[in-house]
Amino acid sequence: MKTIGVLTSGGDAPGMNAAIRAVVRAGCESGFRVMGIRRGYNGLMYGDMYEMNLRSVSNIINRGGTVLYSARSPEFKTEEGLQKAIKVCKEVDMEGVVVIGGDGSFRGARDLSLHGIPCVGVPGTIDNDIACTDYTIGYDTSMNTVMEMVDRLRDTSESHDRCSVVEVMGRKAGYIALNAGIACGATSILIPEIAVDFEKDVIDRMRRTQKTGKRHFIIVVAEGVEGVGSVEEMAKRIQEETGVESRATVLGHVQRGGSPTVRDRVLASEMGYKAVQLIKAGIGNRVMAIHKEEVVDYDIFEALNMQNEIDLNLYKIAHEISI
Repeated sequence: MKTIGVLTSGGDAPGMNAAIRAVVRAGCESGFRVMGIRRGYNGLMYGDMYEMNLRSVSNIINRGGTVLYSARSPEFKTEEGLQKAIKVCKEVDMEGVVVIGGDGSFRGARDLSLHGIPCVGVPGTIDNDIACTDYTIGYDTSMNTVMEMVDRLRDTSESHDRCSVVEVMGRKAGYIALNAGIACGATSILIPEIAVDFEKDVIDRMRRTQKTGKRHFIIVVAEGVEGVGSVEEMAKRIQEETGVESRATVLGHVQRGGSPTVRDRVLASEMGYKAVQLIKAGIGNRVMAIHKEEVVDYDIFEALNMQNEIDLNLYKIAHEISI
């Protein structure tokens, strides 16, 4: 019986369990022995894995996080670490690995593929910062979590005529901030892709809306924005310049948790299934993606060389209607 593996690497994202479930079920139905590799590439280097079956993945589709656990592995990036992983793959006759994670995880999959271990990447990150795909697993859930949290903050901001300055995750990408900011009716949305003029983009907009009767405000800030200080510093500056009592909130890792949305569960299931079909056909060195609502796959080198582009039209819309 041929053996394949599945691992999750990097930051966890809601929907990873749905992808694991799809890989295991599709793998078993295709006649593979499926090995669940714990803690990403660390587990692959040290043989921390176990055989999974149809019942191993029962009742996990609704759970956040990853039942295989995740870890970042600096050792795997070295030649010595890579050779350890290759040795383990050969010892268990691993004929393919499905890697669920972000671009760093895909670089590891690329390196394994180059050494004869076929790998297929499945994009799992809340940041949506993998250029080859329109959506990544976990992104939709994260945006909905941010929307819910900011809606709650709005209640108390409105009650006290306050300004809430909210930092959201995303690393160097502003996708969560832009989309959640629009959904929450934020007065200003600050993202890394657009240069920020704090006086113009925040203070002046607040003053303009104050003249039309607005008394409470939401400012959404992506964590990767530079040159404006911390959200605490922003809140202090806003209060000093506008007279509006301001509070800073860092939503943090709550954005990674929780039960995945329908979109994330379906996307993860489809990508996980098709990843197994590629390995079954003897095809590796690929990355799954969704493009115009269709699941496709790209050469891993091509995928890693693509560049992210924020939707500037969406940012323009946000700027013009949130006043």
